Amino acid sequence: MSPATTKESSPTRSTAGSTTDSQSAMRLRRTRSSANLRAMVRETHIRLEKLIYPMFIVEGKGIKKPISSMPNIHQQSIDEILKEVEQVAEAGLKSVILFGIPEKKDTEASGAWKSDGIVQRATREIKKHFPELLVVADTCLCEYMSHGHCGIVEGGKILNDPSVDILCKAALSQAEAGADIIAPSDMMDHRIGAIRSTLNANGFEDVPIMAYSAKFASAFYGPFREAAESAPQFGDRTSYQMDPPNIREALREIELDIEEGADIVMVKPALPYLDVISRAREITKLPIAAYNVSGEYSMVKAAAANGWIDERRVVLEALTGIFRAGADIVITYHARDLAKWLS
Repeated sequence: MSPATTKESSPTRSTAGSTTDSQSAMRLRRTRSSANLRAMVRETHIRLEKLIYPMFIVEGKGIKKPISSMPNIHQQSIDEILKEVEQVAEAGLKSVILFGIPEKKDTEASGAWKSDGIVQRATREIKKHFPELLVVADTCLCEYMSHGHCGIVEGGKILNDPSVDILCKAALSQAEAGADIIAPSDMMDHRIGAIRSTLNANGFEDVPIMAYSAKFASAFYGPFREAAESAPQFGDRTSYQMDPPNIREALREIELDIEEGADIVMVKPALPYLDVISRAREITKLPIAAYNVSGEYSMVKAAAANGWIDERRVVLEALTGIFRAGADIVITYHARDLAKWLS
């Protein structure tokens, strides 16, 4: 009997690049081999219902003014806003956030809280024509103040508590106009609790608050200053917006807003603060929003215009990174482009 018939046969194995069975089982490239396989195992997805599209509203009629530092974004009168909202809804987006630019500004931010304010009128019109669309009202004072700061100023100092009183009036007025979500973006201390109490006392206990909880004093807001005409006339906002190097303080801000009744917490900006989003995800089960701000948007648009990047791929990668870090909701000027690409 030949030796071959007396020995147990074993599988033939190539000597080139040979591996153990356990190593063969660990080949992660197997699920990357086709587009359908990659899609099947993909962990993070961008969904249109998770995106909020920002809009800038001005007084007048028939106005659609380009914002030079933000390609494809405009200041628009209410009649023009309604046209774009129709396009936004048809594209599959579910939410917008409104920023108002009043005709006149003063030291009491009256345009922010009057019933006929620009955001209040726009909200009523949008809800009348598109009742299913979620309208988020940015609740701040800087666009309405003659000095451009987010609160009452006295002796060169931004006063906290008097500013909170005005923010409460603005939030109530926005809720009365039909806003689905109130979004305080001012960074005054204890404004979330005060706004929650005001809304509850006036029958709006079911209106959620999306708190700009960790809003940093960022250089990435530059183009927004042009869009909202809200640049401070003196000094800066470092006495109330957060110092960029601080993450523990950001987490304290988030925890305080949760204690005061926030329903959604936000980190702003998004891309330079992915670590803050990730740490926030660890400390709360509440929904987390992130604002993919004007500077982030404009840099991508500028690089794409110069042919330096593939805009579609870069935007999809950036937004995926924000969601992967832990965000549930993203406010982004790329929303309309994303709706087109994702369709």
